[in-house]
Amino acid sequence: MLARLSTKTWLLAGTVVLLSTTIYLAHSFVGFFFSPAILSDNGASLTSPHPPHVPPQSVLENAALPNPSHGTGPCTPRAGSHFSRPSDTFAGLLEALDVMQSHYYVMWQGQWPTAIDWTAAVMGTHVSAALAAMSQAWEFPPHRTSYLDLAEEDQEHENLINRYFTQITSFYFGENAFSLRTQAYDDMLWVVLGWLESVKFINLHSGLPHPPQDKAPKDPARNLSAWYARQFIPQFAHRARLFYDLASKGWDTSLCGGGMVWNPYLAPYKNAITNQLFISASISMYLYFPGDHNSSPFSIRNPVRQLTNVPPARAHDPKYLENAVEAYQWLNTSGMTNWRGLYVDGFHITGWRGGQNGSLGTGKCDLREEKVYTYNQGVILSGLRGLWEATGSVAYLEDGHRLIRNVIAATGWNTRGTRWRWQWSGLGRNGVMEEACDSTGTCSQNGHTFKGIFFHHLALFCHSLPNTALSEEDFQTFSASRDLSKWHNNRCKEYGPWLRNNAQAAYVTRNDEGKFGTWWGIPGCHGQGNSPMSHEEEFELPPDEGTDYRNDVVPSNMIWRLPDDQIWQLDDVPNDDESTSKIESEKRNQDLADARMWDPNNRGRGRTVETQSGGLAIMRALWKIIDLDLS
Repeated sequence: MLARLSTKTWLLAGTVVLLSTTIYLAHSFVGFFFSPAILSDNGASLTSPHPPHVPPQSVLENAALPNPSHGTGPCTPRAGSHFSRPSDTFAGLLEALDVMQSHYYVMWQGQWPTAIDWTAAVMGTHVSAALAAMSQAWEFPPHRTSYLDLAEEDQEHENLINRYFTQITSFYFGENAFSLRTQAYDDMLWVVLGWLESVKFINLHSGLPHPPQDKAPKDPARNLSAWYARQFIPQFAHRARLFYDLASKGWDTSLCGGGMVWNPYLAPYKNAITNQLFISASISMYLYFPGDHNSSPFSIRNPVRQLTNVPPARAHDPKYLENAVEAYQWLNTSGMTNWRGLYVDGFHITGWRGGQNGSLGTGKCDLREEKVYTYNQGVILSGLRGLWEATGSVAYLEDGHRLIRNVIAATGWNTRGTRWRWQWSGLGRNGVMEEACDSTGTCSQNGHTFKGIFFHHLALFCHSLPNTALSEEDFQTFSASRDLSKWHNNRCKEYGPWLRNNAQAAYVTRNDEGKFGTWWGIPGCHGQGNSPMSHEEEFELPPDEGTDYRNDVVPSNMIWRLPDDQIWQLDDVPNDDESTSKIESEKRNQDLADARMWDPNNRGRGRTVETQSGGLAIMRALWKIIDLDLS
């Protein structure tokens, strides 16, 4: 039965803490904030193996406070926002999904019109994953043998699933597939993961409300043994296969000894996200791709330069597993992690000028971009989970748990409730995940999407390990022993207090329409240790490290651009997008003035389908990893 959201009166927050790139936060604050709940870490120790964060040399001072008389402010504790019961979490998941689809999705277009191509692919992934959670929440009574026997409340649940799945099928036709074929390799790989997620959901849900084949009616017109959605598996699989084949062309051994290139239209840049996506997509193709015999719509040239149709692709092809193993081995030895154990963004090749008549430079990945994004810590997790299942090597699970614990430490989990709680810890502060652009309101659509991606892949990683193995011809998976399952589950359960803290922080950023904001870590708005800042406490903005090309433009210089790209050679083109800096500065000042009276999450692009997907993803992760076993 569906959990219902409460409609109790919401408690209005007091004053709001405001941040800006040019304004300093107060050492003393006026006003007070209400916290929806106090968390306990249940004794869980999530210590970092790295040095503690050094206090900043400069801090923010003398910030103007928001005016509490205008609107509801940046955060308002709401009924159920403590998520102490599984039903609260599941209700929050359903509400986040409903808002995302009712406010941002347009059925006749088969699209989220405000999304860009790659973020739309991620939105589809989130919807399919949410449907899988809804399917798992539905305990199909064993004495019922067909859909016709379902109680009314269960039919309502099934109708809701069908409603959202219909939107996924509409998105298959609305997705801008032709444009995505010509974009960067990471854009293509989001498409692969999205449609494989839909295939996984169909396979999961198909087995729940339908009788076994031997009990199915003999009349084909009344054969309800197979859920209608199975007819879409071939189309979804075909698109996943086509985009995987296109993206695979990005694997390059001429530079750095391997690794995926990010964008074929720029100078070689081997970044974390493209390589992590290739690992996760490769292992997902090995485990979940059902095969494809559709030869359309594109023709290819065979070795004798004749046009032929796309050849069939087999299920569980060992080449996918080989690709995943090789790609992770390269990534794991590439030196792409910093002293916190977090993935930085990627590598350039010093002196590369390209082309047959150009120079390969050093030919090595030796110019590192130090920027750290949240999603660069997440996508690899589903890849590691899949690699364990395909190889049986526990080292992949150990690497995943190590990374998660580094992430948690980098959100300031170990300094929450102390005078250092508002200092930047690498990926947030006070135990709440934060993108570096969140507090300044300067995130692009890219940055708005990142946290949701992390929590989606965290949920995939922490899925219970299978207790049975599969084996057919040259395809084999591994099952977990009782001890290994217990170890993995216990480690994931340790993340529960941190997940709940982030779910609380995200939930209270919702506005009156239920739309999530992007900055979950606003001081005084959530969870454990989030009382007003005292005179002794200091707030630190993230350091300006690396090139933030995900939230700004790709630089117009020879490091990033191809030799025949004249943009970086023109004298009248300013470096670092100087031409827009004044406009951006004026816009941010206006955003800041508005935020003083209103809501920091209204700055910049405001609340978007991408920020909504972040709220949906953290709710699903909390429910799936922690609350599912309790419900």
